[in-house]
Amino acid sequence: MTIEVPRIDAGFDRYEELLDVILAAFAYMDERIDPPSSAHRLTPATLRQKAAQEIAFAAIDKGRIVGCVFLKPEESSLYIGKLAVHPATQGQGVGRLLLARAEATARELGLSSLRLETRVELTENHRLFAAWGFRKTAENRHAGYDRTTSIEMRKPLA
Repeated sequence: MTIEVPRIDAGFDRYEELLDVILAAFAYMDERIDPPSSAHRLTPATLRQKAAQEIAFAAIDKGRIVGCVFLKPEESSLYIGKLAVHPATQGQGVGRLLLARAEATARELGLSSLRLETRVELTENHRLFAAWGFRKTAENRHAGYDRTTSIEMRKPLA
């Protein structure tokens, strides 16, 4: 597997394929998390807009999109959103490549950490992100909920 991780720029025109990858990667969350994933509200048009407003990368293997990540600079952190790896390529290092791209981007922007949120029910994600150097820093709840629905995790950058 030889994976390229180019930035999604104005010339990118594969938003249908990108959406398919995100929905496939997030499908395991269906019926597990409440509220449902915001991935279900994405369309090719909203993904195009998101890519224009944020910093986005696609993981491409032999011409096929196998993953992506959307990054949003904050005051001192780079927020990682919609980190997705197609189920057929999970466990092969694609997520680590996307995370490495996020770390490099944060350093280029002079930001001191990476930040993400993951749903409270997805304990396997908590363990994976912890193995990648993230630590739980907060518990959050979606609007209208009286219980914790997600946790925030941060990874300091040296």
